[in-house]
Amino acid sequence: MSINRRQFLKRAGVVTALGLGGSFATIGIGDRLASAASEYEEAPNADKIKHWAMVVDMSKFKTEEDINRVIQSCDKIHNIPQMDSSKDEIKWIWSDDYEHTFADSENEYLDETMKKMPFIVMCNHCENPACVRACPTGATFKREDGIVTMDFHRCIGCRFCMGACPFGARSFNFRDPRPFIKDFNPNFPTRTQGVVEKCLGCYERLEKGEQPACAEASNGGLIFGDLSDQNSDVYKIVSTKFTIRRKTQFGTQPNVYYLVGGGDHA
Repeated sequence: MSINRRQFLKRAGVVTALGLGGSFATIGIGDRLASAASEYEEAPNADKIKHWAMVVDMSKFKTEEDINRVIQSCDKIHNIPQMDSSKDEIKWIWSDDYEHTFADSENEYLDETMKKMPFIVMCNHCENPACVRACPTGATFKREDGIVTMDFHRCIGCRFCMGACPFGARSFNFRDPRPFIKDFNPNFPTRTQGVVEKCLGCYERLEKGEQPACAEASNGGLIFGDLSDQNSDVYKIVSTKFTIRRKTQFGTQPNVYYLVGGGDHA
């Protein structure tokens, strides 16, 4: 559900009605509304809109290093802080076991190895994102290409999006994250205390025609591509192989697919 001009201005009106305008005064909310409203105008159909999706091929993640390499690639370029406390931890991409990743897929006969296998998890960039519906300011929104992203300047820290997300894919900055950034990347913005954050689908890399950092570092474990292109690897895998998605009962239609049992996708 992408935002058009009318929807954006309506949400901006809600912010004003709630008395939140003052907190945005220092960043020039008038100018931001004007430019952002123009940005969200519906684009002409000059180019076919992409439908970005990702396949996680679990056969490619054989060691802890395979997973850590992927996580670190994201952490480094996106200035993700390394907190000591799990309460303050900020996660864009991480790992969890099968039972927590697929909590709705009960199987009493599931092999113990599979139960303990670490699964890469992240924002699912859902087709029908609950977080977007819950956000009162439009700080989180879905792009036409399917990427669910954020404007950190518009986040008021209400955490409604965190409550709405069934995947636990959002983190809240209870503390100023900047002192905890180990390798600062000046080419990506840092966040502030009181702001929610999440995986943004490496939109800054997509705009340059590059793969997301996690996919690039995964050695084929994360296959990213255009699901609307029948020649893309993601389309070929999803249309010909058995894949599973997380918590489909919530109706959000995740765009991250898991190829469990593997096999060469090429």
